[in-house]
Amino acid sequence: MILRDRRLTILALAWLSLATTCDASSEPIVRRGLGPEPDSIHIHKAQGLVAVNLLRDIREGLLTFDASGELVAGQALAWQLMDGGKRYRFTLRPDAKWSNGDPVTAEDFVRAWRRAFTAETMSTTAGLLKNVLNAGKILEGSLPVVELGIRAEGPDILDVYLEEPAPWILEVLAHPTSFPLHAAAIEDAREAPVNGPYVISDWIPRSSIRLRRNPMYHSPDGVQIETVEYFPIEEPAAELARYRAGELDITETIPAGRFEWLSENLPEHLRVHPYLGTFWLGLNFRHSYLGHSRDLRRALSLSINRQILVDTVLGAGELPAWSVVPPGISGYEPASMTESAMSQKEREHLAVQLFEASGAGRNQPLLLELRYNTSAIHRRVAVAVSAMWRQVLGVNTQLVNEEWKVFVNNRRMGVVTEVFRGGWIADYADPTSFLDLFISDNGLNNTFYSGSTFDMLMKSAALATPTTRMEILHRAEEQLMQDMPVIPLYYYVSRHLVNPRLTGFVDNARDIHLSRYLDMEAVDP
Repeated sequence: MILRDRRLTILALAWLSLATTCDASSEPIVRRGLGPEPDSIHIHKAQGLVAVNLLRDIREGLLTFDASGELVAGQALAWQLMDGGKRYRFTLRPDAKWSNGDPVTAEDFVRAWRRAFTAETMSTTAGLLKNVLNAGKILEGSLPVVELGIRAEGPDILDVYLEEPAPWILEVLAHPTSFPLHAAAIEDAREAPVNGPYVISDWIPRSSIRLRRNPMYHSPDGVQIETVEYFPIEEPAAELARYRAGELDITETIPAGRFEWLSENLPEHLRVHPYLGTFWLGLNFRHSYLGHSRDLRRALSLSINRQILVDTVLGAGELPAWSVVPPGISGYEPASMTESAMSQKEREHLAVQLFEASGAGRNQPLLLELRYNTSAIHRRVAVAVSAMWRQVLGVNTQLVNEEWKVFVNNRRMGVVTEVFRGGWIADYADPTSFLDLFISDNGLNNTFYSGSTFDMLMKSAALATPTTRMEILHRAEEQLMQDMPVIPLYYYVSRHLVNPRLTGFVDNARDIHLSRYLDMEAVDP
């Protein structure tokens, strides 16, 4: 088997060289694995990371990211902080244009933000703009959307008013939720004018999405590659096969169990880096058992051997997770479960006691559904977790595999879900990017958890001074870890295979790699 793999590696590299040589002789092109088909490419409907990554190639907000994942000017040429940190004034670029040649104006941002808060078209991610003046009252329905704190003071001057100073708001302004919308084409996302480095030139569902350089983009000289082609591939093993065949220059991930082999055989291609994300299992609080027994939820969590998961099931540098917020956010210490200091044997002993106290499985073995979207890694994790639950607690688990869009819809509806694959990648480097997901009325609260103490602490943190805010958020996360709406399993690392000839792909904690910075080195004759 080892000899066969080495022969395939040599063949794959030969194909890779041939494919990129052919591209070099015609026009620059980069081929990227995307993950599952995007759930939407409308800025107010997209939820998945796949859609967000694609949107950042074809659209742009007031700010964007550089090759290292750091914030830089986007559609805004400059900005200034006013009114003691409660107002930002943005000056738009004079050369900011839509792909049809129309200028991007301040009114395009006002239109988009108001639409995100409109009842008929409410964006599930509108909560990212919660710090904008009156956003909370508009979400509650007590104020009309025109009262949102965003004002066009001229075609190229935009004022954003905040409830309280919130320095992290600048990172939110690089998220698709805050992107502008053209007046003439709001509903049809594929046909609408865009304002990013690329435009969609062709889309074959479940096959490929081809982007071409946008000639109207404000910085065309900064876009190195003429054509980018994304390939929706749900199975990491299939993605790896296409990479080794020279059909991809970048993979979205790597298959479970292949890290060691790739480290030995394709070390110059493998890119692994920590980033701000946590993988967890969500627990539906509408479920008759899960929603009414904290003891059961904690028993399920403590019976999982996270070290085995990261070492054996995943094996790509992940770290066991005992908190919702991952480490690495400046000024914040995650509130880990107190049991994280125990040995696994001690945790399992406590898990059995809690399970017996919950009454679950007393008359007959407890049966739970664990739902996940199509992915070899997700399946491996689900199989391992179900085996641990059965061994420690005697719980039977039915695994349910769903295509991404079906999975997202079922998770959002909360009717058939019991336990489900979940997790979050930070939209901005602040604990609230994770903790806000569990506020009772948050549209992304797929667990339907409603904790009065947690909600109160989150409201208090929003009004607190910077010196006490992080302390209050820590207490809120402590409460969350006691109530256990989710079971954190591991902290993410980004995992990609990248063609060594590709430049501009810079490892970073946000795992953001905009296509505009990529380039392909020429092949020596």
